[in-house]
Amino acid sequence: MDRRQALKLGAAMAGSALVPSWAQAQGYPDRAIRVIVPFPAGGVNDAVARPWAEKVSGMLPRVSIENIGGAGGAVGANNVLRAPADGYTLLFGSGATHIVVPFASAKPPYDPEVAFEAISIIQVSGIGIAVAASHPAKTLQDLIDDARKRPGELAYGSAGVGSATHLGAELFKSLTKTDIRHVPYRGGGPALNDLVAGHVPVGMINVSTQALELHKAGMIRLLAATTPKRPVGAPWLPTAEEAGVPGCVAINFGGLFAPAGTPREVIDKVSAATQAAMKDKQFVDLLVASGFEPHLDNTPEEAKRFVRAEIDRWVPVIKRIGLTLD
Repeated sequence: MDRRQALKLGAAMAGSALVPSWAQAQGYPDRAIRVIVPFPAGGVNDAVARPWAEKVSGMLPRVSIENIGGAGGAVGANNVLRAPADGYTLLFGSGATHIVVPFASAKPPYDPEVAFEAISIIQVSGIGIAVAASHPAKTLQDLIDDARKRPGELAYGSAGVGSATHLGAELFKSLTKTDIRHVPYRGGGPALNDLVAGHVPVGMINVSTQALELHKAGMIRLLAATTPKRPVGAPWLPTAEEAGVPGCVAINFGGLFAPAGTPREVIDKVSAATQAAMKDKQFVDLLVASGFEPHLDNTPEEAKRFVRAEIDRWVPVIKRIGLTLD
């Protein structure tokens, strides 16, 4: 029996007594729903989860957001996995909970595809490859050329070890055969501040409203985005692939997940409410204004496919750089 089969068997045995009956699923929801954001309040996950909760209130009454941070998202995710698989405790998951925690831990706490039912991916966010205003690069190729001339001399700032910005930078380095030193920060804010101050010449930063404003003010220079298409909020910013780096796609995501064994009737109700929210122009405009890319194809099947594709993209990178968080 391999690791995945063992995890699947264990999840089935542990959850068998907690699975609600068909009749209970038919009456869902008849009480408050908790959506756990596995990070402290005020972060990027909150910026999506809380407006989502407001938009679905007509279809899913009494949705509350609860922040349970710790261990890079693992504490909150495991809190959801310990709850009954009845749809009343959901996870607002991301690349942290579904990629980094399970695949960069010495002792993986769960297999994301076995432990969770995918419901909907709500947003994706790309990474901006940027330089300080004092750096001469005007294009992504300029930066690549400079890095190749000075291997190991340039440094890039990221939001921290194991963050999407860290993994995205390592993918970029691998594809361009460049050697740029990693300077991890405790969050994207400090990394961006030091890029503005010129303490690091290169920054792997979220394509946020703040970053776009700093670019327009000439305080940093965004060279490319790692999204598959140009950002909705910055159509002037080329993708890394357009700028000459094929395969340089690195995105984070945010979406809804339930414990394995949650009835399909429950999954479909939450998904339907989310799809309705994604047709609300005010909600979509809010996501774009906050620097997110609305993920409009958000059925459970698409969410499952999306997670599988992200695992296939990032596990080789995690293994190649030897990333271990424990």
